[in-house]
Amino acid sequence: MSTMQSEVFEAFRAIDVPEEKALKAAEALSRRDADVASLKTDTSVLKWMMGFVLAFQVAIFAKLFIH
Repeated sequence: MSTMQSEVFEAFRAIDVPEEKALKAAEALSRRDADVASLKTDTSVLKWMMGFVLAFQVAIFAKLFIH
């Protein structure tokens, strides 16, 4: 169990949630964190792609007026 997962598990156990349910809840939060990390990576790639496309379009636009 990761640190975050164990903290969530211990918090649920502290409020008398059954061990099995507390473990499942901690695992579900861990999966959600992995999904969020994946989305952040995808967003970062999209930002780079949009930056490249914008730079390319600005270069074409500039070339139209400079040439």
